Amino acid sequence: MRNFLFFIFALAAVLGVNGCGYSFGPIGHPQLKTVAVAPVVNETLGYNAAAQMRGLLTECFTTDGTVKLVSMREADCIVYARITDVKITELNWSDDDALQGNEWRCRVKVNYSVIIPGRGKPLISEASASGSADFISGPDLEGSRLSGMRQAMFEAAKQIVSGITEAW
Repeated sequence: MRNFLFFIFALAAVLGVNGCGYSFGPIGHPQLKTVAVAPVVNETLGYNAAAQMRGLLTECFTTDGTVKLVSMREADCIVYARITDVKITELNWSDDDALQGNEWRCRVKVNYSVIIPGRGKPLISEASASGSADFISGPDLEGSRLSGMRQAMFEAAKQIVSGITEAW
């Protein structure tokens, strides 16, 4: 019985100390409940990069679930993004064919801003995100490049979403 009482008091002390100022809940901007993604601008030669990036941004916002994705007319804030750099470099050469790289890396850089409609000052004036992905050249090198670019843009899209939804 004595051990049981000691356990109860110890448990009460641990639970009392555990509540020292920590709270659970959203860490985003309190005024943002909905978001829209404007058409993305592609300033590179990456094929179909703007459409891919906008689709990945909407997918990441939907998956995150902190804010609701709506049209630009209904949104509390609008995300504007520009793809400023897409680089594909070879990492490793194949032993069989000296003319074609075997392993490649795609790096993507995206600048973005967040505007609250009707407010003069943007919430986020200019920030950047980047992503990279390694891929192997298969039978279709162009298909592999597009897949690698999509993976790199997915990493950048996750950074953008967390930069908007995590207000700290």
